Amino acid sequence: MSLRRVMWACGLLMGVALGASVSAQTPERLAAYNVVGDAIPLALTTTPGDAKRGRAIVTNKQLGLCLLCHTGPFTEEPFQGNLAPDLGGVGARFTEGQLRLRLVDGRRVNTATIMPAYHRTDGLVRVGPAWQGKPLLAAQQVEDVVAFLLTLRASR
Repeated sequence: MSLRRVMWACGLLMGVALGASVSAQTPERLAAYNVVGDAIPLALTTTPGDAKRGRAIVTNKQLGLCLLCHTGPFTEEPFQGNLAPDLGGVGARFTEGQLRLRLVDGRRVNTATIMPAYHRTDGLVRVGPAWQGKPLLAAQQVEDVVAFLLTLRASR
């Protein structure tokens, strides 16, 4: 299967899966942030991220959808993706701020990424009417995922 077809299929799956979770969310104001180099050094919220909640988002196939493209140290989760880097050791490869930027808007780091912008709504294309103006993850959810990813220090 060509990469173009794989990307199309991933987009379709994400759209279907996100339909239930995003449309049920109430619109949230996007958190203000400043990009410094390849990172967002300051947290999006005043409440620290919770790694346990972050893990639940990462492994949830209707909310984070991370395992659609990534694989990781989640032996209990079948059908992990292979289109994106392994999450094992990601907490050792990137700083907190670098992880935050990759979640908020990965295209700021890699313009060719297929990873969605989880906390950005402007400048996006092909966004269904029900999802326009709504971030995929709330600011606190981004912080929770960052907190969890930072715990993944060892490579597999």
